[in-house]
Amino acid sequence: MIRLLTAGESHGPAVTAILEGIPAGLRLTPDDINHELARRQKGFGSGGRMKIEKDQVQILGGVMSGITIGSPISLQINNLDHVKWKDKAVPALTTPRPGHADLTGAIKYGYSDLRYSLERASARETTARVAAAAICRKLLNEFGIKIGSYVTQIGSIKAQVDDIPIEQRISLSEQSDVRCPDEETSEKMRKHIRQIMQDKDTLGGVFEVVALNVPPGLGSYVHWDRKIEAILAKAMLSIHAIKGVEIGTAFDNSRKRGTEVHDEIILEGDSITRNTNRAGGTEGGVTTGQPLVLRAAMKPISTTLNPLQTVDLATGKPGPTTYERSDFCAVPRAAVVGEAMVAFVLSDELLRKIGGDSLDEMHPRFNTLPQASLNDITIDDEPTIFW
Repeated sequence: MIRLLTAGESHGPAVTAILEGIPAGLRLTPDDINHELARRQKGFGSGGRMKIEKDQVQILGGVMSGITIGSPISLQINNLDHVKWKDKAVPALTTPRPGHADLTGAIKYGYSDLRYSLERASARETTARVAAAAICRKLLNEFGIKIGSYVTQIGSIKAQVDDIPIEQRISLSEQSDVRCPDEETSEKMRKHIRQIMQDKDTLGGVFEVVALNVPPGLGSYVHWDRKIEAILAKAMLSIHAIKGVEIGTAFDNSRKRGTEVHDEIILEGDSITRNTNRAGGTEGGVTTGQPLVLRAAMKPISTTLNPLQTVDLATGKPGPTTYERSDFCAVPRAAVVGEAMVAFVLSDELLRKIGGDSLDEMHPRFNTLPQASLNDITIDDEPTIFW
């Protein structure tokens, strides 16, 4: 089982991560992680923080001679912006922002300054997640499992991507600063974001995360908390500002008849497959072997240059919110964080399925996994007394 802990505050000295459960024998360098950190920092609509931070990881433990050794892996990413805050008396934050954890954090933990909530609730924490998940991605790559993402909507601007093959969507999104695989829609999205910047407002949107070459049999239907859809949804909803998750074409499916929705099972030689993937790569809480497709809805960032109505908790009087530096649109960057969470879940589920303390143990076990094939399924066509 893989476990992840992160620590650190937005403007503190550093953010850190401890990743436990990665098997021994995986080749790993800081460049493997820094590549993913750089992807997280890209995106049209980002705020000023991304011009300051140039995230670089330090691997403090769990890796020797460039190879994982099976012990917990310790990572640290320094906050370059920290020097501006160190030893400086910062004015109290007393006006909670609607949509942020300012108020709920103060109520829960009894804070006397809302900045205690702000600092840990900041999306800066996802830096540590992306760093740790880069290691999970490296592990999944050993078994041919690939993960990518693309943006399908920013504000009211939607992209039609159904006619673009999935692998092409992923590659095209890497060339777009809004992570949209359709260039014409990308420009419309940029224009929309520019207008929002002028209006001193923020935008949300929708992105998709896709995992390819996922073996069938990950997850389980025997316990409610082992269903792969439930685990993935929890992971995605843990990302800042994500308020909805869809697997496959779930919401569109809800408006159709069953005969229009379910992916019919067909034979191609001895392989059992489907012509469609409306289920998004899962059935009954278990992966099917088809592409795993998740869609996440991100609300607009809660920090707006145009103030919103709130209450000053120090004076007890109504008043406007106080602006804290933030993004105008974080959807392209959130998509990369979504990839990270899917990588974390799939690497954990893969290890639950096949086990192994080292890659040398895992590889032969992976190669014997049952596939969706007549050769791997034995069904007795005989009556059985079950009870």
